[in-house]
Amino acid sequence: MPRLCKPSVNVPENVVTMEDTLKFAEKMHAGKEQLPLALKLIQNTGVQTRHIVQDIDTTLRHPGFEERNKIYERESKKRCPEVIEKALANAGVTEREIDAIIYVSCTGFLMPSLTAWLINDMGFRSDTRQIPIAQLGCAAGAAAINRAHDFCVAHPGSNVLVVACELCSLCYQPDDDDVGSLLSDGLFGDAVAAAVVRGSGGTGISLERNAAYLIPNTEDWISYAVRSTGFHFQLDRRVPGTMEPLAPVLRDLVTANGWDVANLDYYIIHAGGPRILDDLSKHLGVDRTMFRHSWATLTQYGNIASAVVLDALRRLFEEDMPIAGATGVIAGFGPGITAEMSLGRWAVDGHRETDRTRKIAPAS
Repeated sequence: MPRLCKPSVNVPENVVTMEDTLKFAEKMHAGKEQLPLALKLIQNTGVQTRHIVQDIDTTLRHPGFEERNKIYERESKKRCPEVIEKALANAGVTEREIDAIIYVSCTGFLMPSLTAWLINDMGFRSDTRQIPIAQLGCAAGAAAINRAHDFCVAHPGSNVLVVACELCSLCYQPDDDDVGSLLSDGLFGDAVAAAVVRGSGGTGISLERNAAYLIPNTEDWISYAVRSTGFHFQLDRRVPGTMEPLAPVLRDLVTANGWDVANLDYYIIHAGGPRILDDLSKHLGVDRTMFRHSWATLTQYGNIASAVVLDALRRLFEEDMPIAGATGVIAGFGPGITAEMSLGRWAVDGHRETDRTRKIAPAS
């Protein structure tokens, strides 16, 4: 089975604390009726620090969409190679052994995709497949893992590189002062992440099954308004409640694999915000401490969009590694409202995969 190896993650050097966020919100939007509510919501995110590609004073100015997209191109080319090289090393493969690159990002636009530049600049083979994904937002990290799984199943023995480059600070809109925009200003951070899905071998998560689900008639709940000033993030107040309809979908997927969703060994969940994690924990009957990797990403980096699941996975790898056969789930959520979910068990290179699955008791 395809195996997801240890991700590599890098965050920029400019740090923004919650105190910084509250101060600039009060300064930029002083006197606005919705400001007190926005400040309360920002405090409730639990995001203590975020990392951004420019210092905060520069970020708070808007130089125009064209200039911002130039910054996106420059910073993505500057930051992706080092992260990719480490991900390849983690997986024990070289650039020449990669058969496809899946590049996900929702915070800038390049054509051709950055995949073309990576192939030319980093020495990947010229016949490497390019699979850019630009419009799945925060769900794209989990979607990329699933598409890598699908590619490896369709092309046995192939290796797929997943790259997530999210520079959310370049989407800051200083003139937007609705509650959703103000909340997003205190929630999102920047990060670059990468991981390899190997067609065989390696230590990591042996991917067994994946699925996607779209909540009907919610496509306008998370969206961009694309204007002359760039991407304007739009967030419906109903979004935090979406775990109630999504939890049964996730439970059914796990059950179909013969597992018990409340008794898995690890949970890698998109940290869109604290209520997402709290509600999913409640609806699945899982202790919130089992989501500790996602909570750590949210607290230390904020919502880093498609890179969240890769960073939470990195934390799983760096903790005391699960024993062979440990079972778990990866789930990302984003615009649509879309859920991308995958199941896998921990596998160690050189060891036969074992099954320590905790089965669901048969109905009496």
